[in-house]
Amino acid sequence: MLKIVQIDDEFVDQNTIFSELILELKKGFASQNIWIPMRHHHNFPNPEVAVDSTLLIMPAWEPGKEAGVKIVTISPENGHFGLPSIQGVYVLLDAFQGGVKAILEAKSLTAKRTAATSALASSYLSREDSSSLLMIGTGALSSNLIQAHASVRPIKNVYVWGRSKEKAEAVCNELSEEDFEINPVGSIKEIIEKVDIVSCATLSKTPLVLGEYLKAGQYVDLVGAYKKDMREADDTAIKKASVFVDTLQGGLKESGDIVIPLQNGTLKADVIKADLFGLCSGKKPGRTSEEEITLFKSVGHALEDLMAATYYHNKFTNG
Repeated sequence: MLKIVQIDDEFVDQNTIFSELILELKKGFASQNIWIPMRHHHNFPNPEVAVDSTLLIMPAWEPGKEAGVKIVTISPENGHFGLPSIQGVYVLLDAFQGGVKAILEAKSLTAKRTAATSALASSYLSREDSSSLLMIGTGALSSNLIQAHASVRPIKNVYVWGRSKEKAEAVCNELSEEDFEINPVGSIKEIIEKVDIVSCATLSKTPLVLGEYLKAGQYVDLVGAYKKDMREADDTAIKKASVFVDTLQGGLKESGDIVIPLQNGTLKADVIKADLFGLCSGKKPGRTSEEEITLFKSVGHALEDLMAATYYHNKFTNG
């Protein structure tokens, strides 16, 4: 019988090397052997705060090797209680004999794999000489996204915008020892035209990335807005950009950043360039010119969790 190990957020935080994790995700998306059914996505009332919470159940398996399922709740108002909005666990299983191998806390696992996924996309979609980044949002994902992007591109200058100036300053202080300059900014408009990469991770229901301010050659990374009534980029941004998604399976159905433009005719499903399966397998091209604006929408995928959980389990058990 397998001994079940427990892997907490502290271990994940202290044992992440983004270049390694990105490579594992790339291998997963290039593989033809991992099975990923559509995730369960259930909104349910949260009367105490009058804002719905969300339950996500995300299974995946590679026959004969690993299997797993993530169970997560998303409660957008948790910041008022000093709690993270995303909470849950990941159960890693032996896909051969069925035993439970590990139980991992899901907060840091989710943040790390999400950031690594955006950086993996950046390796195909941003210009290789991209040296500046605007981070929109100051939640748990922001510092991870900055570090992940800096692991694949020569980032020298980072700017952080948030609705709270204090939180933006806190992100900058957290990363003050990194090999780039990092500073808070008072508005998105003042800096968005000057950067090579725009990364956005918020729960906004109104667009923050406005297409009128985007310039040729930029890479736009949209990570938040996980519901159909949320969006981080406006129709003009969608029109100006070549659009990519993490997976066609979820990307076309779950976020307002794609669903709303599909519904109003701004975007056609058949003009979406590729997902990460196509990019990582070499079947689809990424950026095709220096002047192209590329836009990547991430909604999260169970393959990312399985590859990340296996990565951390290997580190935990092999030292």
